[in-house]
Amino acid sequence: MDNKNLYFLIGMLLASLLAGCAGGVVTQGSGSTAVGGAAGGSTSVDAANNLERCTETLGTLAVDDGTSSDWYGDFSNTTGVTNIEPLLRLAVQQSNCFVITSIGNERLEGKMSRITNTQRYSGEFRAGSKQHRGQRVAADYFLEPKIIINNDAVGGVAGGIGGAIGGSVGALLGSVQARNSVVTLSLFDIRSQVQISASEGSSTATNFGAAFGLLGVGGAGGLGGFSRTPEGKATVAAFVDAYNGMVRALRNYKAQTVRGGLGTGGTLRVGD
Repeated sequence: MDNKNLYFLIGMLLASLLAGCAGGVVTQGSGSTAVGGAAGGSTSVDAANNLERCTETLGTLAVDDGTSSDWYGDFSNTTGVTNIEPLLRLAVQQSNCFVITSIGNERLEGKMSRITNTQRYSGEFRAGSKQHRGQRVAADYFLEPKIIINNDAVGGVAGGIGGAIGGSVGALLGSVQARNSVVTLSLFDIRSQVQISASEGSSTATNFGAAFGLLGVGGAGGLGGFSRTPEGKATVAAFVDAYNGMVRALRNYKAQTVRGGLGTGGTLRVGD
């Protein structure tokens, strides 16, 4: 075995071990991200152990799919994550805190509207199919996810170990970096358009891209998904962290009040 292949194998093994020691993303539930399992109504299966839950459902929810946001393109290209909304929807339903609607996802809502219109107006469906107006459920709240910091380097993971080992393998280990993701969730009351809750979440993953780049184009090229995926998983974990914080805040929710009523000018009056 030549040195290049030897370094590759050693690097794979050691970098995998270092991921567990350096704040790498920990798989929870039965899935490969911080969200796993399934949901059916108010029942959840194999949900993440740390997911906050509600004994009482708080209302219906529209979730922004994020695809039209300014952060989405760069995030998807960097991490290889194509969509975060389905995982958010899964976590929210598993928590039993909200009932999810299709509103907020333009692609999904458009498809469902076309199906409804086809069944209602084509004349090809059986009588009694109950495709009349007035059956859709309105959303009470709107959940907006935002990625504030994505793939931010927070320091070398194995610089000390790499320096001690020396040579090419030492340089490989020394280049492994921890990457941080910081996200926010904002919850709005749709009827009043008032923000009723906001939370921040964060998570750290191990980035192998720089380390494997030292192995040459052939070695790094075959590891594109391996080096990018942990950063995407960190972002998903950060959203779970933010959602858990939001649920804890909402358990003790008290509406903000303004003397004289909301939207009537407020109490910070200007002079004559």
